[in-house]
Amino acid sequence: MKLATKTQNIFRSAQIATLTAALVAISCGMTVANATELKNLSSSSPSTGAAISLNSNQASKHTDNQSDAAPVKIDQIYTPNIGGIQQAIEIKTDDAKRPILLFLSGGPGSSMMPNAKAFTNALKDRFTIVQWDQRDAGKTLQLNPSPITPSASLMGKDTYEVIRFLQKELHQEKVYLLGSSWGNVLGFYIVRNHPELLHAYFAANPVVSQLESEKQLLEILKESLKENATASQELAQVNIPFKVDEDLFYLRKWLFFKEGKSFATSAEFKNGFMQWSKTWSPAWNEVMAIDLPKTLKTVNCPIYFMVGKNDIQTSTPITVNYFENVVAPKKGLFMFSNSGHQIHKDESAEFQQKIIEVLDTMQMKRN
Repeated sequence: MKLATKTQNIFRSAQIATLTAALVAISCGMTVANATELKNLSSSSPSTGAAISLNSNQASKHTDNQSDAAPVKIDQIYTPNIGGIQQAIEIKTDDAKRPILLFLSGGPGSSMMPNAKAFTNALKDRFTIVQWDQRDAGKTLQLNPSPITPSASLMGKDTYEVIRFLQKELHQEKVYLLGSSWGNVLGFYIVRNHPELLHAYFAANPVVSQLESEKQLLEILKESLKENATASQELAQVNIPFKVDEDLFYLRKWLFFKEGKSFATSAEFKNGFMQWSKTWSPAWNEVMAIDLPKTLKTVNCPIYFMVGKNDIQTSTPITVNYFENVVAPKKGLFMFSNSGHQIHKDESAEFQQKIIEVLDTMQMKRN
């Protein structure tokens, strides 16, 4: 899994974004930013200090004034220094006093920003919605490619810095955090190391024991596609643990094919996936070593699992078993009967309603 040498120019950034889109945009139900979408973001956006300082001052006035003061509205993309580079953070709210809900996108290498309206249209009335494009993804990639190879541990530290940034700028002590698929790698980093920062954690189709999950997926695909000679031949070549990038590629190719996504057999998809692998294989190898039932048996914040009944990409039985055994001050499991790996897309209304129910319960207890 030899990594390609990274360059530091926007043309290379746009090229990587275009190629990775073939994988992450479709597999995670998200999209990578257009090559031209942010060509002037760095120069045309208000400076981070000025823009955020203004909103922070307004928020402070609103917090200190009487309850009849006008709510502070924010609709802004900020580009603070996170982990040594500029990273894009989108904050949307009609009232900056509403609790923060930070989404951690799946992927890695993808962005939830472009499609966020579809799965936050109800949440926006109760939360301050925050989307963050992680390093080497979306708007952050357009601003500046990561100068070092992204890793799960590095991006976990990025996540901590993002939360600290939000605390300072929105004057709130804690956040609600939601990880989707790969985003749970970062989310559980915070759950493990900084639970004091969280009101609660939402684990949507989480990475729990990915090595075992990939083994189960391989057997499911072999059985369901046994009449397909090409699928059978390629799946027979897959090594778990993965030894070469083609191992993961064949698994995802035939998973998507099984889900009715015919593009997965195209040369364009393979080229995009293999390019994605040059950046993200090291991080995904870290993911394959995750085994939460053995390494995180107790968490010190409320945790809620959101699971697609039909998800075979991150095994539903593995997640349910972990939920049943993990010790937490408060925990819950929401099963989405009509969803696979993309709950926020498959059942967006129910997805949002469950989050709001948790918010209502927690606020009721505090009051």
